Amino acid sequence: MFNRSISGMATILAGMQDSLLVLRSTKAGWNIHQSLVGTHPQCIAFDPHNPSRAYCGTFGGGLWKTDDGGQNWDQIGKNSMTNQNVTSVSVNHLRRGSSGLNVVYAGTEPSEFYRSGDGGMTWERMVNINRLKSSELWSFPPRPWTHHVRWIEPDVNSSDYIFVAIEAGALVQSHDGGRTWIDRPKQGPHDTHTLATHRKAPKRLYSSAGDGYFESADYGEIWSNSMAGLNHHHYLYGLAVDFHNPETVVVSASLGAWQAHSGVDDTESFLYRRSEDGGRWELVSKGLPEPQGTMIAILTSSSKNAGEFYVASNRGIFYSTDSGISWKPLDIAWPRECLSQHAWALAIEEGN
Repeated sequence: MFNRSISGMATILAGMQDSLLVLRSTKAGWNIHQSLVGTHPQCIAFDPHNPSRAYCGTFGGGLWKTDDGGQNWDQIGKNSMTNQNVTSVSVNHLRRGSSGLNVVYAGTEPSEFYRSGDGGMTWERMVNINRLKSSELWSFPPRPWTHHVRWIEPDVNSSDYIFVAIEAGALVQSHDGGRTWIDRPKQGPHDTHTLATHRKAPKRLYSSAGDGYFESADYGEIWSNSMAGLNHHHYLYGLAVDFHNPETVVVSASLGAWQAHSGVDDTESFLYRRSEDGGRWELVSKGLPEPQGTMIAILTSSSKNAGEFYVASNRGIFYSTDSGISWKPLDIAWPRECLSQHAWALAIEEGN
């Protein structure tokens, strides 16, 4: 089963609970293998201008990089970061470092924020984020003695704007590459899991959060909380926006954290889509596995084809070419052990 985006070379990286799945498309189909086994992958990011380069953060195993599309990995940052629980990694689409590679950001548990301008060879900790007033209240409910950087979103329209979600307690921002920080607004999301910006919607922020869906049109000064149609599934996790249409958004949702993340027997999760600004959310299910037994999913969208989305969960990887209305499973042999594993990260590099 191929769709139009993968008629050529493509690489998909899926961070599962116990390993990183590396999928590469060929004329004969998909090649799939597991890497970084036992490292507990948490986050993945490709370098948009160096398609063979990607980064993967792991919980306890530190940060890793590949220069061959995921076939081989090397650990980086071990001597620069205070701890090796890397919970978020992102690449600045607009700013390159001294090495020619794009600037990379990484976040950890406990919450620390790092920047590298040389492809991860060296890292600078940006300490001012920990001096924000809200940092006194940051706390992750399952482990209330700690907290972590859940998401890093470099603005795709401004090279020095960075938005960072702390789980739990804050969505903060920097306008100078991480040197100084602006604390959370009182009315903003408290527990952002996934954040997005969009090239065709400058200043807009999309937040999929434990406390619902939030959107801002002015870099977070004012937030709307459009929940119509979510049917009490107000715990949101994954989020992706159509690369070509900033009004088309798909999110993953559940009744609460327990139903989203617990063992297969207790989980129940759903996908919803919205196709107009401020519009009503619609439940989507065509081609997807049953909600019961499906851990809450991670989403991403194509950077080339309008209306194309990908979703990963313990049930496999699925794709949509009609803006999330219907879905098909990717034609791969899904590893049996992954049927009981949470998907934590998903990224696609579609090649040329």
